[in-house]
Amino acid sequence: MEVKTADILKDSNLRVTSCRRDVLNTFLGKRVALSHADLEEALKENFDRVTIYRTLKTFLENDLIHKVLDDTGAAKYALCNHSTEEPHHDHEHVHFKCEVCGNTNCLEEIALPRIMLPSGYQPREMSLLIQGVCKNCS
Repeated sequence: MEVKTADILKDSNLRVTSCRRDVLNTFLGKRVALSHADLEEALKENFDRVTIYRTLKTFLENDLIHKVLDDTGAAKYALCNHSTEEPHHDHEHVHFKCEVCGNTNCLEEIALPRIMLPSGYQPREMSLLIQGVCKNCS
């Protein structure tokens, strides 16, 4: 069954705009983490960098995407795979960056281990990046 971007946006209580629809379609089509620059390159004919940035910010605030840091320290974004009925979910799963194709993928089936921090430390987010060769490049 084909996923309709308008339905995803409406389910997230977001107004459907051409930029939101195109950014979401880009994530759905690529199925890997994308940087702002990746989106800008893909959509440069239709939208400026500020409009794409605002769309990413809105998607982050509404839990449609989550931030992924790779080995360069640059932020990438990945589409969240959860239903809108879930009141809250976390993004604490493993990310894998292929050294051959450069794609970063979420491995949501692998949860991060629970880490007990010393007294006085309060975690906000955790990430684990594994680098190697993905199944498509092996």
